Amino acid sequence: MVEIFILSMIAGTVSGLLAGLFGIGGGLILVPILVFLFKAQGFSADFIMHMAVATSLSTIVLTSISATLAHHRLKSVIWHKVYNLVPGIVIGSVLGAVIADTISADSLRIIFAIFLLYIGFQMAFQLKPEAGAMQQSRPLDAAVAIVIGILSSLLGIGGGTMTVPYLVRGQYPVRNAVGIASACGLPIAIGGTLSYMFLGYGKTGLPAGSWGYVYLPAFAGIVLLSMITAPVGAKLAHKLPAQTMKSYFSLLIFIMAAKLLSE
Repeated sequence: MVEIFILSMIAGTVSGLLAGLFGIGGGLILVPILVFLFKAQGFSADFIMHMAVATSLSTIVLTSISATLAHHRLKSVIWHKVYNLVPGIVIGSVLGAVIADTISADSLRIIFAIFLLYIGFQMAFQLKPEAGAMQQSRPLDAAVAIVIGILSSLLGIGGGTMTVPYLVRGQYPVRNAVGIASACGLPIAIGGTLSYMFLGYGKTGLPAGSWGYVYLPAFAGIVLLSMITAPVGAKLAHKLPAQTMKSYFSLLIFIMAAKLLSE
């Protein structure tokens, strides 16, 4: 446990820096790192992917609170839009965990790798949503929120990579879209984490220190440093050449996706 706690602190440092540097959720980085760490520790292959996703979601609970408060102070969170999205997001996050629990670790790994490739292509080719291209309504918000919740819970992410483009297409400025997405990350993380804890409860083969699928030593190590290093990454983002850094990072994403697919 001590070894993986220390390694998780390193993972938290890296994910926090990269999340702050590129404005992406830490889960996109954390899940592959946790998969490799858990495999190195000899955890059951049947549970490694589920544990990585669940543990990543659990760390997002705290980081999303911090991010939401920061955006609220900057008056970038449009709360009535958040309230429109939250019910569907919670339903989706629970459904996503249930779906993950019913499929194999290999299937979950492939789904995550495909999503990594999607994000990698977006970053490599600087693909951006067309602003104001969509008329949004409460029924559409509800439907989209459920889909975002399902995919976020399946992938162990806060959903910003999907929520922000949807909001930008609905005529919200990027600043507000990011604030709303940050606030929506909290119900995704809470709903998904509690569901994974419940679904994993009592399963034989999970290592000591697990609460359901959530592995507490990794959670503690990641949270300890990711919340410190994320602001550092955000400051570096204003000093480093953004386009060049995104190209390098997209290459890293492609490598991680290839590694996951080859497992």
